[in-house]
Amino acid sequence: MAIILRSRREIELIKKAGRVVAEVLLKLKDSAVPQISTAELNRIAEDMTRQFGATALFKGVKNPYGKRVFPAAVCVSRNEQVVHGMPSEKVRLQEGDILSIDFGVKLDGYCADAAITLAIGKVSNDKQRLIDVTKQMLDIAIQHSRAGVKWSSIAGMMQKCAESAGFSVVTEFVGHGIGIEMHEEPKVPNFVSDELLKNDILLQKGMILAVEPMVNAGTSDVVTLNDGWTVVTRDGKPSAHFEHTIAIAENGCEVLTIK
Repeated sequence: MAIILRSRREIELIKKAGRVVAEVLLKLKDSAVPQISTAELNRIAEDMTRQFGATALFKGVKNPYGKRVFPAAVCVSRNEQVVHGMPSEKVRLQEGDILSIDFGVKLDGYCADAAITLAIGKVSNDKQRLIDVTKQMLDIAIQHSRAGVKWSSIAGMMQKCAESAGFSVVTEFVGHGIGIEMHEEPKVPNFVSDELLKNDILLQKGMILAVEPMVNAGTSDVVTLNDGWTVVTRDGKPSAHFEHTIAIAENGCEVLTIK
């Protein structure tokens, strides 16, 4: 499928959805305290989504490995969980955890998607550094994204940021285009590969990208659990995840998933 360049009107509609995403993530950030269940965080997200008149992007999606449907509005991934963690009444946050929350909505026909990783109470220096470096990778992408730039140059800076800190970039999952569907072309990796160099992405005005670095403290290898969704690090070390939906412009980019 071809990469779609969006008009200013469409970008404003994606931005409207993005403001809902931002509002919900801010509420979840305030609510993610020790002893709250991840199911309660999901209830907050679902209630707010309804209040805004939006639709949760993730709920009801079938996984790529079979027919299991994701049951919730948010992905909540704790510690060694990389992505696609399912909310549960049995899982309560503990002091020292880190928690990645991935959330997206469709509003008036257009989608937006973002993710944050939170420290729950006081965390170890190593976990905090992992959070900070992953956020720095996203900041690098935002700083350097503009029309005329090849994505491989940005992906290379992102990868160097993680690896120079002693961390590993997850290669099994990448960012993506987004618009009227949650996943559109192009695939947006956070690392440089032969495939990217062969089929590089020249950024153009009107491209909408969901950029989402996922970084592991140890190996980049991941495993999907028997629930068919939850992805964890193979070595059991923690992982962090940040994401924004951005629009490429002539002289930079516009972050669409902020208030």
